[in-house]
Amino acid sequence: MNRRPLTLVIAAAIVALEGLVAVGLGVFVAVESLIGTPDNMTTALAEAAFGLLVGAGLLWVAWGGLFRMERWGRSPGVLTQIFMVPVAVTLIQSGQAQLGIPLIVVALAGLATLLAPPTTHALYGDG
Repeated sequence: MNRRPLTLVIAAAIVALEGLVAVGLGVFVAVESLIGTPDNMTTALAEAAFGLLVGAGLLWVAWGGLFRMERWGRSPGVLTQIFMVPVAVTLIQSGQAQLGIPLIVVALAGLATLLAPPTTHALYGDG
C-alpha cells in the first residue's frame, strides 16, 4: 500500500489546483479591497479571508490527506467537487460558460479520480 496510484496523484493535483485558485482569488480580493474603494470594507476583507482559508484548507487536504494517502482526505475532496457542480451550472446558466464549463470538467475529473477503484484501494485497502 506504499505506492500511490495515478488516480490518487491526479486527485491530489486537482484539489491542490483548486486550493491555489482559491488562495489566488483571496489575495486578489484582498489587494483590490485595500487599493480600491469597496462599498463595504468589512465584507470585502471577510471574503478575502474566506478565500484564503478555503484555499489553505484545500491545499492541506491535497498534501496532508490525499498525497500522503490518508483516508480522511477523500471526504473533503469529494465534498468540494460536489459543491463545485452547482456553482459551475449556475455560471453556465448565467452566461459565463467560459468559466462554468472548465469548472464542471475539473469537478467531474476530481470526482472520477477520487472515487476510482485504485484510489479506493490505496486509501482503504482490500477490506
